Amino acid sequence: MRYFILVLAIFASTTLSAKEAAPVAQDPVIEQRMIALSEDLRCLVCQNESLAGSQADLANDLRREIREQMKQGKSDKEIIDFLVQRYGDFVLYRPPVKSYTLLLWFGPFILLLAGAGTLVIYLNRRRKRVGDAEIPLSEEQKKQAENLLKQGDNNS
Repeated sequence: MRYFILVLAIFASTTLSAKEAAPVAQDPVIEQRMIALSEDLRCLVCQNESLAGSQADLANDLRREIREQMKQGKSDKEIIDFLVQRYGDFVLYRPPVKSYTLLLWFGPFILLLAGAGTLVIYLNRRRKRVGDAEIPLSEEQKKQAENLLKQGDNNS
């Protein structure tokens, strides 16, 4: 009887401490649509994680909000516009090209071109310096070099 009570107590403690599963939409179509939409949205709490993959409380709230708006019949664009109005362009993984996002969109390409241009200029200047540093040998120096090479061959 003691073992039965012990097993029952352990079972009760594990079931009471187990975390409840997150609620899922009743409609699987809405759930699939919500997941597809939230893959393109950034979690506002987590760094570089999609809204669909985040386990943050805010992400859960936003997914619930998205489900509610889908149940109300709103389109994906209306839902995205709502989130952008509320949280700004940061919520989008692909923010629109605007005057204040030009550097975000084209900055990497500008830096790449600037780096390539700097490298070409540096290599051209270096080639000129190395070319100028080469002084041709005089006839006497050439004869000395040949004699040294011949002596090296004879010693081996």
